[in-house]
Formats: sequence, structure tokens, C-alpha cells
Amino acid sequence: MAKIIGITGTLGAGKGEVVEYLTKKKGYGYFSVSGYLTEVLIERGIAVNRDNMVKIANDLRSEGTEDFIVVKMREIQASGIDTIVESIRTKKEIDYILSQEDMYMIAVNAPIKLRYERIQERKSAKDNVSFEKFQADEELEMYNDDPTKQCLSYCIGRVPDGMKICNDGTKEELYAKVDAIINLIERKERV
Repeated sequence: MAKIIGITGTLGAGKGEVVEYLTKKKGYGYFSVSGYLTEVLIERGIAVNRDNMVKIANDLRSEGTEDFIVVKMREIQASGIDTIVESIRTKKEIDYILSQEDMYMIAVNAPIKLRYERIQERKSAKDNVSFEKFQADEELEMYNDDPTKQCLSYCIGRVPDGMKICNDGTKEELYAKVDAIINLIERKERV
């Protein structure tokens, strides 16, 4: 059975770089929650920015199921391709993933100033914010009791220590950390 690896982490920590490495170098399939939400925003004629992405994700969870992303992941898994899913942000999503034998989680973090510098370099529409707004956005997504809303602190905290990455170095150092995690997963599957 194909494995699914969910990825969570702080804003600008390097989740996208992990995804790119696993898709281009390791042949993983990819499902972007942000990409999916962008499609929904465009379909509904709503501007694409971080605030609207958070709102539409919360609305989708409220309209249907709190774990709609997990449902999408199972659809992807039916393809038989190992897949990385970016970005897992709610309690129900991560709890579901960690309860499955064929699903895993990686958490990525880095110092906040470095993360802000990175989002400024990538120049996407959703990242065109001041440092103060960046901090405020992260704080809003960090803690929440509502299961339909983002709670990064919970998600990051639930990821086992051996599956957490501090991305404060070079890309090569990040890739080595990802490889070590993939080796852990593969050893577990062979046991």
C-alpha cells in the first residue's frame, strides 16, 4: 500500500522545500492543501491571499467534515503512489494521520526571522506582508480549541521527535534530515 506523509510546521519554515525534494528526488506524488484552497477561492471568485485561504479552509471544514483533507488523502492513496500532503494544520487531521499504519507526519520549523526572510524571497501573493502581520498570522494559526480551525502548536507537538526538522541551515542539510526520516519510515515498513 502506498504511504502518505503529511507535513506540518510554522509559516515559511521550508515545508515547500521538503515537498519539492520528495517529489523531484524521491518520486513522491504531491497534494497541496494550499493549491486546493486556491482552486476553491478562484472558483468562488474570492481573492487569493492568506486570510482568505484560512477562512475558506475553516468554512470547508464547517460545511462538510472537519477532516476533509484526510478524505482527499485517501483518494490520492488509491492511486498507489507514495504521496506527501502539505499542509496539515488541524487537530482532527493530524490525529487521523497518526492513527493510521500507512501514514506519517513530518514537522518543519526554523527561527522566525529566518522564516520571514524566506517568505520575502519567494514573493508569492500570500506572503506579501509585514513582519508584524507575519507574526500575527502565525499566532492566529498556532492555538485554537475549535477542531475546524488551525492549531499548529498541537500539530507540531503531536509529531514524534524523530520526525521533526529544524530547518536553520543549508538546503543540503535539510535534505539530509529528510533522508534520515524517510529511512526511519522505510525501516518501520520493512519490520
